[in-house]
Amino acid sequence: MLLGLRAPIARAARAQAVLAFTRRRGHKAAMLRALALSIGQLGDPPVLRVLAKSLGLTIIVFLALGGGGWWAARALAQRYGAGGWSDLAGVAAVFAALLTSWLLFRSVAIAVVGIFADEVVEAVERRHYPAALATARPVPIARGATIGLGSAARTILVNLALSPLYIALLVTGVGTAAAFFVVNGWLLGRDLGDMVAARHHKRPAMRDWRSGTRGGRFVLGLAGTALLVVPLVNLVAPVLAAAMATHWYHMRGRG
Repeated sequence: MLLGLRAPIARAARAQAVLAFTRRRGHKAAMLRALALSIGQLGDPPVLRVLAKSLGLTIIVFLALGGGGWWAARALAQRYGAGGWSDLAGVAAVFAALLTSWLLFRSVAIAVVGIFADEVVEAVERRHYPAALATARPVPIARGATIGLGSAARTILVNLALSPLYIALLVTGVGTAAAFFVVNGWLLGRDLGDMVAARHHKRPAMRDWRSGTRGGRFVLGLAGTALLVVPLVNLVAPVLAAAMATHWYHMRGRG
């Protein structure tokens, strides 16, 4: 029996040591530690299952977008007497869909992973924070989808509203990128934090929790945004960011 308890006790002790360290060193140390731990768990079967499901659903969404654009462009060309241009219109629509997919990848990927995020959070808590797992409340798929879709909607609307600012800052060379990171770091930090906090706080308490974690969530969002703009890394970034959010939440003491 004592041998069976050794592993959970050791994990709990490591978690407490990490918590004490990150409290001393601040957000930067917490993010680096969370990233290292999250990368180390990417090969776990529950995490791989979420990665496969989220990538598959994201691909389906973009294929549907491209197929729908092709069909709509051809139908419009034929309806308005330009049937000879229907194939060209379809190709143009597909290219437009590819560009749109690139622009919307972050929003769609986070929306999709939001549906399955609770599985990632549970896997991380099971391995690193068993005491917290014992008191956690699983987030229903409907609420996870609401968090994910709300994240996508906020990202699209806020970035569209700020697009004139992004364009105006192009003359500075770095202003557009800086503004993009600040805005999307703020947006993403809120959403990643909510994915974890929803397991440990009731809805009325979420507002107070958000107000007390603005700085940490912003740093978390900046880290997630950075991962999402790196080619190839961005394919696993949403799952990686969800795991990082779980570590960050528990490293700071949950409250």
